[in-house]
Amino acid sequence: MLEKFFRTQVEQLLDRAGIAINGSAPWDMDVHDNRLFQRILTQGNLGLGEAYMEGWWDCRALDEFFFRILRAGINRNVVTPSLLLGALAGHLFNLQLPSRSLSVARKHYNLGNDLFRGMLDSNMNYSCGYWHNTADLQEAQEQKLKLIFNKLMLEPGMKVLDIGCGWGGAAKTAAEQYGVHVTGVTISTEQVKVARELCRNLPVTIRLLDYRDIDEQFDRIYSIGMFEHVGYKNYRTYFEVARRCLSDEGLFLLHTIGGNESVGSTDPWISRYIFPNSMIPSARQITSASEGLFVLEDWHVFSHDYYLTLKSWERNFEEHCNTARSGYPVHFRRMWRYYLLSCAGAFLARTLQLWQVLLSPKGLVGPVRIAREV
Repeated sequence: MLEKFFRTQVEQLLDRAGIAINGSAPWDMDVHDNRLFQRILTQGNLGLGEAYMEGWWDCRALDEFFFRILRAGINRNVVTPSLLLGALAGHLFNLQLPSRSLSVARKHYNLGNDLFRGMLDSNMNYSCGYWHNTADLQEAQEQKLKLIFNKLMLEPGMKVLDIGCGWGGAAKTAAEQYGVHVTGVTISTEQVKVARELCRNLPVTIRLLDYRDIDEQFDRIYSIGMFEHVGYKNYRTYFEVARRCLSDEGLFLLHTIGGNESVGSTDPWISRYIFPNSMIPSARQITSASEGLFVLEDWHVFSHDYYLTLKSWERNFEEHCNTARSGYPVHFRRMWRYYLLSCAGAFLARTLQLWQVLLSPKGLVGPVRIAREV
């Protein structure tokens, strides 16, 4: 009796998104365990994701499934204890203190460099590409970096800070192609190893360092795909560090995922399995935290490009899994596929955004035109 009730409730919710149970469309759910319906209603996306990892259900087009779920807004109709507890914890505690920040490095960025080499482009850029007149991931990532460095108006000899430098791909490009001296900081030991090797014999210094401990002057600063780990209780501190380290005539570019609403926590499944203590900023949170420190010069939105990037990563990941000698457990493969394609669906639905925000300490003088073409 209860099983039928739970199934009926889920079917009614999914019907609003044009999704059927065991239907023929690629975005329909193929259910292998009827306990799934109670799990969805009581645990939300945490239960839905864990059930997918455990093989309780499948979908031929997970990105399309999540696009429809999020576009219809039916995720708002499922309020679970994990959501409430996450929101409460985000309100009561600073989940991104230095003592806690290392958890995302251990859980995610230190997973293994072979995994990311197999999934990303040759320079291991782990952020949204700029798909301007291209269908190639490598070119999209190169164009993204060119876009950033053109906006920053780099000149040879400048001192540049890369906050959250990843595996060093951006620092390498900036040093090689623009003749600047780059200091990159990350809290991932695995990223440091690769970045130092990638940038060997270049004017690039890679440091294992929390952004809060940077205390040096630079002509330019950029941060690509790191702000999502800062947390709203630390946004003001982040911008204060950037302002402290930037010369008065400098420029700062923030490349980040953004959300349509201000939040103090993240999705429970993403937090547990992919990015512990992560948080997606809103436009209001960014402008409020930077107010009085920076002048807004440009706000560039190209959110659909992240959908294209995630789809490309997912294809690369599947190919890598099929060719990797050691292989990955089925449980991990399903987890990673769920991560990449659920996020792709969110960008397609525009519940997640991609922003490049250009800031200056005092405001640029004169008829400055910020780059868009590459």
